[in-house]
Amino acid sequence: MRSRSTPHGAARDAARAGTLVLVLLGLLASAAWGYRPFIATDAAVVERARMEIELGYLTLVRTQGEKTFEIPQVVLNYGLAQTLELVGEFKGEEGPETGLQLVDPALSLKAVLREGILQEKAGVSVAVEMGLLLPSTVPSERRCGFEGVGIVSLRLSPFTFHLNLGGGVDREATRPFGVWGVITELPIAATVRLVGEVDGESVHGHAANNSGLLGVLWQPRWLNAVVDAGIRRRFSRGAPDWLFTTGLTFSFPLVSQERTTSR
Repeated sequence: MRSRSTPHGAARDAARAGTLVLVLLGLLASAAWGYRPFIATDAAVVERARMEIELGYLTLVRTQGEKTFEIPQVVLNYGLAQTLELVGEFKGEEGPETGLQLVDPALSLKAVLREGILQEKAGVSVAVEMGLLLPSTVPSERRCGFEGVGIVSLRLSPFTFHLNLGGGVDREATRPFGVWGVITELPIAATVRLVGEVDGESVHGHAANNSGLLGVLWQPRWLNAVVDAGIRRRFSRGAPDWLFTTGLTFSFPLVSQERTTSR
């Protein structure tokens, strides 16, 4: 039988791994401007031929007095074209009784429909993200689902807002659901942003999953990555009581700059 680590052991391992990753990124990664720890997203895509990795190396979820560790959370964003990226999402979850499981995997395409403030142009940025919700190792979630979301990003100085609205069918029983989210950003220093988010998900026949997040994004000058931390609180009984997450985002080219510009 394969041995399973305890949640506390997993947390210690994640902390060590996170420290090692920070050191390596300071040496290897190129500039990044991350978009963790949100559920919603913005109307921008990664540059062509670049890979961006959003790594949540420790997330603690508390629901009805029970703690669950999500280790790791990984989102891979690859720039297919100037306005198109491929997105892969993967999450490991370890609870007190379930052991380590793969949960909420997804594969999608994100396209910018209108270039605006996030592309250094005038007006709002508009994008759409659509894709498959892949089967997980959770016994009740062995089917595929689908999700599509429309995204609008706008700036009302000094704040930047990202609005999400969409829906789909879930992987558990192909039930319809709707999702929404609003992200707010406020720069408070040259390398620090204070961020907030409210979002929700409503699945037919289930209690609504509505929550809010308060967090910070920090891009230290000595590290070519963005470090994030946030705390989330539920607004409805279908969401976890509390969630605390830490992570980072970094990017690097998969093709040399000379080859990319010559095409």
